[in-house]
Amino acid sequence: MSASSFKMQPVVAWRALGRLIANPTHTHEVFTIIRALSGPDLIKGLRRFKRTAVGQRILSERRSLLAALNDRDYLASLPANSLGRRYLNFVVSENITADGLADASEEDISYREMDADLSLYATRQRDMHDLWHTLTQYGRDELGEACLLGFTYAQNQNRGIGLIALAGCFKLRPYYGLGATRAIFSAYIDGRRAAWLPAQDWEHLLTLPYAEVRAMLNITDPSRYQSLRTLATA
Repeated sequence: MSASSFKMQPVVAWRALGRLIANPTHTHEVFTIIRALSGPDLIKGLRRFKRTAVGQRILSERRSLLAALNDRDYLASLPANSLGRRYLNFVVSENITADGLADASEEDISYREMDADLSLYATRQRDMHDLWHTLTQYGRDELGEACLLGFTYAQNQNRGIGLIALAGCFKLRPYYGLGATRAIFSAYIDGRRAAWLPAQDWEHLLTLPYAEVRAMLNITDPSRYQSLRTLATA
């Protein structure tokens, strides 16, 4: 699948955004927007990925991050302070699975139509989402999701992700005032400052201490988000 195969569809994206704002639980609309606005962004990301030693190794080994994240017995066997255990605790407490995003994405993105390397890169990015929740400490509430999308946009420059994060600034304003915009923009800045997460060896990082991984990747506490959430629940 070439860059020219990813045609921009702004009308499709706009309609999907309206449906997502009306019902934020409709996760598949996120992937509709991503597909409609990605253009060549995904292919550019793959080219960057291929220029890294980790990316080359992952593509050569045909790794499946989803398989690692779905192996709860393995994750439970890791040290209590490891990223893998923190991730497991997160998905259990939220009653979600790594398969959830995979199932939602298949409604709008046909990874089978991509060539093998692009499909592996794209699905790996998708499957990182809840790992990034775990690392950044943004929750799965609407503000937390919007902040994580701001962080993600800084990482992958996907126009669809950026549009949803921008929409979050406006939707959340009645609840948090300008604090929502500041928190989402702060998340974007944090995403710019962090290491490039798509090219990390997550299978290895799962085994390392959580605090060590955050320091290694230059990920800091989301103070603006945490302050707003504290005020909202007080």
